[in-house]
Amino acid sequence: MNILEKIRLTKIQIEDIKSDINSPDKLEQFRIKYLGRNGLINELFEEMKSVDKSVKAPVGKSLNELKLFAQKIFDEKKSDFEKKNDGMADIDVTLPGRTFNLGSKHLISQALEDISRIFERIGFKVYEGLEIEDEYHNFDALNTPEHHPSRDMQDTFYVKSEVKDKRYLLRTHTSPAQIRIMENQPPPVRVIVPGKCYRNEAISSRSLSMFHQVEGLYVDKKVSFRELKGTLDYFAKEFFGKELKTRLRPSFFPFTEPSAEMDVECYLCKSKGCRICKYTGWLEILGCGMVDPNVFEFVGYDSEIYSGYAFGMGIERTLMIRHGVPDIRMFYENDIRFLKQF
Repeated sequence: MNILEKIRLTKIQIEDIKSDINSPDKLEQFRIKYLGRNGLINELFEEMKSVDKSVKAPVGKSLNELKLFAQKIFDEKKSDFEKKNDGMADIDVTLPGRTFNLGSKHLISQALEDISRIFERIGFKVYEGLEIEDEYHNFDALNTPEHHPSRDMQDTFYVKSEVKDKRYLLRTHTSPAQIRIMENQPPPVRVIVPGKCYRNEAISSRSLSMFHQVEGLYVDKKVSFRELKGTLDYFAKEFFGKELKTRLRPSFFPFTEPSAEMDVECYLCKSKGCRICKYTGWLEILGCGMVDPNVFEFVGYDSEIYSGYAFGMGIERTLMIRHGVPDIRMFYENDIRFLKQF
């Protein structure tokens, strides 16, 4: 068999096995067999050295065409496999995936959202008040007399203002939002107001100069103290747990009459008495009461027709009870070990 016939038969072989190259391993076998250093095509080039000079030209041309033909098949198959793998050929998909530290909402943000959802389920709407208030909305319209100690610089952060005959301050509670809502909306009113408050207090394990509150207000015809108690009891059991004990104690607030404070049993000591609950077994979570008729006069509501209740709770202290946190400052120290627990 002369060399031209060998070239023709090799080309036929390549054409026949082309369709069988269906994996990178088989492609590598094809390369070694035909295009490798010791492959069939290189053997034919070595054999061509002993061919008569009269036929070297057509033999060389046929050999070059055979090599190009084999190389083209190899390149096309290789490109197809690379596209199919899409760069995943060198990746071991059985290895564990890489993990990333995902961010999360701060515990206080989570609590504000949880509380909002609890009250929204029973018909309350969420309203955001102003953090910089005037004295009228923060004190006067809430029936707080001029001689009340909370108006003093020791308790209130006043803001410099160029407006004459009007003093501005960082709100000391979220209650001013009650007045602004009632000034702009006739009854019925059923809202909660979450937000930051500011008081000039000494920093300790139980108090900060900046803290969060959620204010609640419901005004309509024939609203009773019984409804207030039922609403707050529902909230406490939804937020803290069904088995939690609660109680209401008589208290005083300028803008509610009668007034009360709501306590829950101490989470840390299980009502046995500890430093956090001042050895009483109970922790105060909010103040509440029926809206004072004098407040209705400031906003133009007829107290003979309408009645209502209001309540306000401190979020940080509420979370201390819920999660057994011993020091209120831990919420703002940005200690990852603490924050990751929530």
